[in-house]
Amino acid sequence: MNTADDELPPADPAESLRLIARERAAAGRRLTPDPRLLLWPWGLAWLIGFGVYFLRFGPDGRVFVAMPGFVPLNVLLGLITLAGVVTGVVGARASRQISGPSSRQGAMYGFTWSVAFIGMAVLLSRISDLLPVPDANLLWAGAMVALTGVLHMAGGAIWNDRILYVLGLSISIVNMVGILAGPGWHALIVAVFGGGGMLVAGLVSWLRMAR
Repeated sequence: MNTADDELPPADPAESLRLIARERAAAGRRLTPDPRLLLWPWGLAWLIGFGVYFLRFGPDGRVFVAMPGFVPLNVLLGLITLAGVVTGVVGARASRQISGPSSRQGAMYGFTWSVAFIGMAVLLSRISDLLPVPDANLLWAGAMVALTGVLHMAGGAIWNDRILYVLGLSISIVNMVGILAGPGWHALIVAVFGGGGMLVAGLVSWLRMAR
């Protein structure tokens, strides 16, 4: 019985190693969700949501676009919720193909995000009413963005993902610059550099995966 040429094992050990590397890379692409679907929803949510905040609560109390004061927060929360749903669905589909410690690790990390943000919201809700509106907005935004940066850095360290770690570090630096700039400016800086940074990171990760 004849064996097809493409079914024969490689005669060259180097070719065998290259074949193993190609198959490993192909398996990694199948199991890893598209980073654009994980980062772009959040990037757009920050870019639009914090952009609306800047238009309503600008520096020194300036209003660039007249709108009710509750609109920016509702827009930001709505976009963040939508981004969370999109990334949650993408992550859940990817995790179906993975079992064991890696699957549990991802689930625990995702649960950590939820607990961290709920805990932070409970804390801030107790003290934000004691501050003027601009300072309260800065407190909420600064704290939540800081938490996001730290969790991204933690995820990058856990999975040895340099792009994710650098993204978290960049978000943290952008947040600190925005806080120092003050109310109004913080929203603009986070919208442009934080949201824009996520869009760029998603594109870079996708190009890296494609290669």
